[in-house]
Amino acid sequence: MKLLLISFFLFAQVIWSGNFDEAQQQAHQSHKMIMVNFSGSDWCGPCIRLRKEILETSAFNDYAQDHLVLVRADFPRLKKNQLSKEQVKRNEALAEKYNAEGKFPFTLLLDENGKVLKTWDGYPDLTTPQFVAQIQAFEHGK
Repeated sequence: MKLLLISFFLFAQVIWSGNFDEAQQQAHQSHKMIMVNFSGSDWCGPCIRLRKEILETSAFNDYAQDHLVLVRADFPRLKKNQLSKEQVKRNEALAEKYNAEGKFPFTLLLDENGKVLKTWDGYPDLTTPQFVAQIQAFEHGK
């Protein structure tokens, strides 16, 4: 049982929220930055690549777990992947505020108050350590 518990914590993935308001409350309480990722999970090739090559790597997850509150605003197209009406409304409201041009992928780093610190328009041509280093540069401004 102990080994199972240890392996769970070793391989625990970070959680991407679908609710920006809850994420912002969490960021306020923990004084963490917020990362928002606008994605078309089932149709946008660069979105899928970003997720697999950077956002789902252990290097990113290790950093994010202690430093970021994560929000994904997904806009799938396939019927089998459709989101609840409530989630679609939340994603659309978030897009109105932060991604009015409808870019995919579009990733933002925000402070706990929702102020944009940095944006990545499209797939960032960076390694995961370079991506994390760009985020870390804003920690010192806290």
